[in-house]
Amino acid sequence: MMISVGKRLPNATLYRIGDNGPEEVALTDRLKERKVVVFAVPGAFTPTCHSAHVPSFIRTKDEFDAKGVDEIICVSVNDPFVMKSWGEVTGATEAGITLLSDAHSELTTEIGMNFDAPPAGLMARSKRYAMVVEDGVVTVLQEEENPGVCDVSGGEGLLAAL
Repeated sequence: MMISVGKRLPNATLYRIGDNGPEEVALTDRLKERKVVVFAVPGAFTPTCHSAHVPSFIRTKDEFDAKGVDEIICVSVNDPFVMKSWGEVTGATEAGITLLSDAHSELTTEIGMNFDAPPAGLMARSKRYAMVVEDGVVTVLQEEENPGVCDVSGGEGLLAAL
């Protein structure tokens, strides 16, 4: 299923590092009765993701807060240890952005946003996108046509679509 505006996100298990190690995060629970921005990147520490995509949401977090967004979640098909480190290195964690691991590409595949790029060593990765989700239903969806570009899916691009 390719996700689209008006569709409900499936319940997927994502992961984060908690006080006692890896923890499961039920996506449905994070979205219930909340307005959430979910953006996805092909890979933590990859050039565009690291230098453009995450920083765009750090820069615009206050503007999203002012528009009633309860949480900004970054999803990547990486393990939760990598996501924790990436959040610390980029300042995303300190800025209040939640970084979650889609370690099994469960969410990414279920919503039809998966792709493979063997020459770059990227398998079962996520396309670059951003969406606004209200009580589990996608209300705005911005997908990049090229995973190396961060225009419509960046913080500023998503704000302009609201």
